[in-house]
Formats: sequence, C-alpha cells, structure tokens
Amino acid sequence: MSVTTSPAPDDGAGPSALTPAAPLGLTPAASPALTSATPPALTPQEEAVMRALGRFLLVMPRALDADLMREQRMSASEYSVLRHLSETPGQLMRMSELATACDMSLSGMTRLAAKLESLGYLRRIRCKEDARGANAVLTEKGLDRLREAWPTHLASVRRHIFDHLGDLDLERLAAAFSAMAADT
Repeated sequence: MSVTTSPAPDDGAGPSALTPAAPLGLTPAASPALTSATPPALTPQEEAVMRALGRFLLVMPRALDADLMREQRMSASEYSVLRHLSETPGQLMRMSELATACDMSLSGMTRLAAKLESLGYLRRIRCKEDARGANAVLTEKGLDRLREAWPTHLASVRRHIFDHLGDLDLERLAAAFSAMAADT
C-alpha cells in the first residue's frame, strides 16, 4: 500500500490537512494487524522527502531522455547501452547482463540491440562459453557516437540534478543511494 498519510482531525478552521500518520483508516485500535512492531509513521520531513523522491524518480528519466532525443536524436536507453559497453573490459557484455545493467527485459534489449546494430554501433556475436547466449560488442562507430552524445548528457545531468544540490555532501548522498539500492 502506498498511502502514507491520513487526514488530520478537523479543527474547525477549514478542510483537514494531510499529516503523516498510518495509512487512511489504519490505527492500532482499528486494525489488529497493527501492533507495537508497526514502524512509526513518517515525520513531516520524511514524508516530504518520500514524495519528492517519488516525483524525482518519475520526472528525471523523462527529462534526461528528452534532452538526448532533442539534441542528439538518441534515447536514454540507447545512450545507456553504449555507455555500459564502453565501460566493460573488451567493450563486450553478455546480452542478458546488458539488459540487467540497463534495467530492460531481455526481449527489449534484443530489439534495441538490433536497432543499434543496424546503425553500426554494436555487433552481436555468439558467446564462447555458452553457444545459446549472445554478446554485444561496442564498435568504433558506437564509441564515437557515445563520445558525440556525452556532452549533451553531461549538460543535462548537471542542469537537472547537480545544479540543484548546492553544497550537499555528495559522498554521503551517493553512499545513501548505494545502500538503498543494495537493500532491495
């Protein structure tokens, strides 16, 4: 259940404001499932962070993708495939690992790899260790295309993300994000 707030009691001053509490209608008295082991409700600051993070996770990928599409005629998914391949030894990855790294299904990665292969940005070859599998290999043309798109992506990331972080401790922020990702 994603609801994390409940209406505050009406104080007669107007419509009830939403305040952090148990999900609507769920209180220890109303639900035997809620016990002292139930985590405490979010504080107003935690609630604000949660809502802002949720919005960020929806909006940011679209914004980064839109910038790449507008300026480079390249999707963020295409950029991600080329970037991941460029960062691996031999600029080669098994298709299933590349799909996981790019948070795509294997069938979606297969379609995208076919497109990138038709553009000359990668080649698909049989996996030596497992004849049923395939590897994607970045071509020189693909690396050149990544280098061409990189300044656009960098400017987009700076404008949409880092320009808003001010003097936040980036090491702590990165560590917190890594810890959250590892906890899933």
